[in-house]
Amino acid sequence: MSERFYADAQLYDRLFPGGEQAVAFYRAAADRQGGSVLELGCGTGRKLIPIASDGHPCTGLELSSPMLAQARRKADARGLTVEWVRGDMRGFDLRRTFDLVFIAANSLLHLHAADDLLSCLRSVRAHLAPGARLVFDVFNPHLRFLADADGVRRTRDALSFVDPDRGAVRVDVAETYDAAAQVTRGTWYFSANSEHDFAVAPLELRSIFPQELPLLLSLAGLRLVERLGDWSGGPFTGDAAIQLCVCEAA
Repeated sequence: MSERFYADAQLYDRLFPGGEQAVAFYRAAADRQGGSVLELGCGTGRKLIPIASDGHPCTGLELSSPMLAQARRKADARGLTVEWVRGDMRGFDLRRTFDLVFIAANSLLHLHAADDLLSCLRSVRAHLAPGARLVFDVFNPHLRFLADADGVRRTRDALSFVDPDRGAVRVDVAETYDAAAQVTRGTWYFSANSEHDFAVAPLELRSIFPQELPLLLSLAGLRLVERLGDWSGGPFTGDAAIQLCVCEAA
């Protein structure tokens, strides 16, 4: 589950700043649903903390202790009450239901096996209040991009950032695609001028193809209500970068 990639929560936040469109989308979803909100794979709270600031009772479940600790610090700094739970989205029991459950930023794709995906989705189904929704986003796999995963280490200029202690940080990634498992297996390298490869971490993400997604949901007792192709609510097409899914209990 790529735990080492999430061992440095501050590094993660510097690597992936922004995301305002996604935050706005999930805040709007929480406002439409009203009531309580559960985020699975909540990370450092980038999306859940703004939702909590809107007045929704919020719970965040996260496997990585460093990410969870960072989320707690950020919420405390803003004087917000959020229930932070260390747990595995593959199987959890919080003994209550929620009006909105969401899984953001490809977090669902850390579950590689079909059994793990189904276990997660069935746990979500058990935590949905009457009329509740599950909303999640995963990337839309494109074969031409998967074919480019040739194991060669390349610099990702768009991911470069400035670290307060190290200065400019370069990010290199080498990826291969395991077609049988539908998993892209990557190694991420972080280097500064004074420290080459100061952090090296694996990141492995499953692909969920558009035609298999409704079937997985159905097997878990869920129904795909709507699938969007971008954060502004545009329709899903084969060329869309993401699958933004709105689901309910079947």
